[in-house]
Amino acid sequence: MAKFEKIYDIEDVPPIGRAIPLSFQHVFAMFGATILVPILTGLDPSVTLFCSGLGTLIFHLVNKGKVPAYLGSSFAFIAPIIAVSKTYGATGAFTGMIGAGLVYVVVFIIIALVGLKWIARVLPPVVVGPVVMIIGLSLTPVAIGEAAKGLPTALITTLIVIVASIFGKGFFKIIPILLGTIGGYIVAILFGQVDFTAINAASWIALPKLTIVTGNMPVLAWGAVAMIAPVAIATIVEDVGHLLVIGDTVERDLMHKPGLHRVLLGNGLATMVAGFLGGVPETTYGENIGVLAITRVFSSRVIQGAAVIAILLSFIQKFGAAIQTIPQPVLGGVTIILYGMIASVGLRTLIENKVNMAANRNLLIVSVIFSFGVGGMIFKFGPNFEFAGIASAAISGIILNLILPKEKEEATKA
Repeated sequence: MAKFEKIYDIEDVPPIGRAIPLSFQHVFAMFGATILVPILTGLDPSVTLFCSGLGTLIFHLVNKGKVPAYLGSSFAFIAPIIAVSKTYGATGAFTGMIGAGLVYVVVFIIIALVGLKWIARVLPPVVVGPVVMIIGLSLTPVAIGEAAKGLPTALITTLIVIVASIFGKGFFKIIPILLGTIGGYIVAILFGQVDFTAINAASWIALPKLTIVTGNMPVLAWGAVAMIAPVAIATIVEDVGHLLVIGDTVERDLMHKPGLHRVLLGNGLATMVAGFLGGVPETTYGENIGVLAITRVFSSRVIQGAAVIAILLSFIQKFGAAIQTIPQPVLGGVTIILYGMIASVGLRTLIENKVNMAANRNLLIVSVIFSFGVGGMIFKFGPNFEFAGIASAAISGIILNLILPKEKEEATKA
């Protein structure tokens, strides 16, 4: 299958005049989802924004800049954080998040000791491809819901992204998300959909309310750890899927170099730091993977630039407030493309690995993953711990792949 031309590879350093707008493009892609998690869990968005930038830099340091991924707030932890906060308070929830980061570190140690051979058995393309597709498809209702709040604005935004991506020349061809966001924002202003109140009310410079500033440091609560930490198992599966997709997009075997173990260590340390400072658990972001796929700009320096911008925005409140004024229809118009791109990359994983969908075994695995993922299947283990949606789909796919016998042709190939 023919590959698209790379604009900038992982190690490339774009000129500063290009790097800054390319980095802002990633900021726009991750911003809405990243600040939504703290809003839903009652935590501070500015602290979370700071932690996402710092966590991304930690991730790139651990991986030596070889994995062009951005780390943002994980939606998988929303329910347990809310439940824990009611019982143990936010300081107890912070301890649970640190525990989730430790789960990553433990898995890192296991992989470092025994290697990756078991990954091919546990997470073959027939599992990873559909799970990645579900990651994109499960997010599309959010995009459509946002778009529906101002459909003309959303459709114009989507159209700008498509036109810039297909017909854009030179530098404009590689910033379609940024152009779509700016163009959609202007349209929203003309339609009277932008509320500037938050910008006027925000301070220019303000220190994020980190735990080390407020004194609300994490407090050890084993119940909080027991409720939050196990969720990391589901997000680790998501990370594996994301790493395979990024590797396929940039045309490199990132599972072995720099290695899955480094990716998990970087994510684990970022999550622990976020918990210590008062943020939320981190995960590699599908939105930013979508930006990689559509722009063909793979430079890690661009991602690192986005991380620095996120940190600065956490201090410059008027800047952050301005981004928060981007109307939901504009975000919906952009994410329609990004989330669909993630699903398309998952489909490409199945095609390029020549997964035989005529085999009943593979058909059953993919069918269950789709049904559980799209349907939002929930597996509850006690009153406050559950696997839902992507997590239940991924775990079910893994189990079915391990227990269902391979057909003769597949067994011979294996």
